[in-house]
Amino acid sequence: MLILALVVWVTGASSGIGEELAYQLSKIGALLAISARREDELERVKKKCLQISNLGEKDILVLRLDLTDRSSHEAATNSVLKHFGKIDVLVNNGGRSQRSLFVDTNLDVYSAIMELNYLGTISLTKHVLNHMIQRKKGKVVTVSSVMGIMGAPLASGYCASKHALQGFFNSLRTELTDYPEISIINICPGPVQSKIIQNVFTENLAKSIENSGDQSHKMPTDRCVRLTLVSTANDLKEAWISDHPYLAVCYLWQYAPTWAWWLMNRMGKRRIQNFKSGVDADASYSRKKK
Repeated sequence: MLILALVVWVTGASSGIGEELAYQLSKIGALLAISARREDELERVKKKCLQISNLGEKDILVLRLDLTDRSSHEAATNSVLKHFGKIDVLVNNGGRSQRSLFVDTNLDVYSAIMELNYLGTISLTKHVLNHMIQRKKGKVVTVSSVMGIMGAPLASGYCASKHALQGFFNSLRTELTDYPEISIINICPGPVQSKIIQNVFTENLAKSIENSGDQSHKMPTDRCVRLTLVSTANDLKEAWISDHPYLAVCYLWQYAPTWAWWLMNRMGKRRIQNFKSGVDADASYSRKKK
């Protein structure tokens, strides 16, 4: 039965959305290639996948991958193909966020963001897509962000990289009209409970943020992943996966941009104030708890 199972390659699988994707996919019997830079964390994820599923040791391939090392992407793709014989779904989930003001941020940070989030993603996609075109079927699922739809303070470089992904994959989709069985799917989550804040880009490449802050206002990771898998199964071209008020802002940005600018200026001012005072910047967008 597993011979007919889907082969899914998930990048950024050592934590957050990618890790949860590995768990939920393993439970439904998908064969997995899981990639990230931290091989020890991937082994931890694999161990849990084996505990919660009926998969065997060879059904999960741990493949260390650095998205910024584009010269390694062809070999990595060949490794997955050698192990499983095919790639049905590529989930482009690897990437990093940002917390810094543009006026304080070195330009090499912006270069690093684009190299990882954008160029690394489309490089890997190029090699996998060649295989999908040969088979005339497959799905490329890219975890973008609601910040690929709108702009937000403290994340100018991150927003730019996600806007770039949105533009690229929307364009790529139109180039694949001769291959109706190849789906290009953009997933745009809002804030999700994860360790993403601990690994964000800041004013310079050497600085990190130690405190991830209160995450109770963010969407649980397992719910985000369930909705991602539903969107993937139904070949949605784009899915906004978020709680309010972030989701409401997405609709405003799409249909009432003047109101969206007004609201973002008000919310953004508080976000910057929170950031400067050491409070979780995303908390400024959450609804006040009674």
